[in-house]
Amino acid sequence: MISASGIRFSYGQREVLDAVDLDAPHGQVLGLVGPNGSGKTTLLRTLYASLRPRTGAVLIDGEQLGGLSAREVARRVAVVVQETSGDLPLLVSDMVLLGRTPHRSGFARRGADDERVAAAALAQVGALHLADKPFDGLSGGERQRVLIARALAQETSHLLLDEPTNHLDVRYQHEVLDLARQLAVDGGHTVIVILHDLNLAASYCDRVLLLHHGSVVASGTPDHVLTAEHLEPVYEVAVRRLDLDDGFQLAFRPRRLATHRTFERIH
Repeated sequence: MISASGIRFSYGQREVLDAVDLDAPHGQVLGLVGPNGSGKTTLLRTLYASLRPRTGAVLIDGEQLGGLSAREVARRVAVVVQETSGDLPLLVSDMVLLGRTPHRSGFARRGADDERVAAAALAQVGALHLADKPFDGLSGGERQRVLIARALAQETSHLLLDEPTNHLDVRYQHEVLDLARQLAVDGGHTVIVILHDLNLAASYCDRVLLLHHGSVVASGTPDHVLTAEHLEPVYEVAVRRLDLDDGFQLAFRPRRLATHRTFERIH
C-alpha cells in the first residue's frame, strides 16, 4: 500500500502540490487525472522519492519513504516513466535485466536467478518472444510491455506508471492498461497510473484522484469522480455521460457548442 498525507511541493515560489492526500491499497489501480499542469507527474515523483515534498509524508506499507535508501525504495517501488528516446542500443533481454540492479551488490555480474526472473517477467507481459530483438526496433506497444517487464523484474509489489498509453494506438492503450489491471487484481500489486484519457480511467481504474492546480478536487470510484459536476469546471468543457450496461462513457464538447438541445447530459 502507498499512502500520502498533506503533500506540498513547490518549484521555487510556485506551489505545485497543495496538501494532497492519497491512498492506494494492494490489489487496486489508482488513476491520477487532471489537466496539464495540475501536478500529476510531480505527485507521482514524490511517491518514489524522486522529489522530496516540502511538507507531508509518503508511506510504503506503513514505512516512511523518506527513511529508506534509494536501493530500498527500488526494491519496493517500480516505475515506468515516459521514455524520451527509443534509440537504446540494448537487446530486450538486457533492458529487462536492468530491473535486477537493485538486487545486485556493487558491480556483481548477473546470475542465473536474474536471467530466470527477467524471462518470467517477459513471459508475464506476453513478450518473451521479443527477448533477442533490439529494443529500439520495437513498436510503441511492444516497448511499453518491455518497460513494464523491466519493472516487474525488480520484484516489487508497487508499480507506478507515468502516462503509459501516451502515443499508443487504441489497441495498445487497452492492452497495456489491461496488463496493469491484471497485475493489480491477479498479482496483488499496488498500481498507480497517470492518465489523460478519462474513458480509459473509467474502464481500468478502481479509484480515481482528480487534481486541479495542485489540489484534490475529488477522490473515489470512477463513478463518483468522473461526473459533469467535477469535470466541467476543471477541464472547462461540457461533459456528457452515457451510462452503459458495463460502465459508462464520457463525451466532451466546447461549452460554446454545447446547447441544451445538442448536448443534453445523460445519466
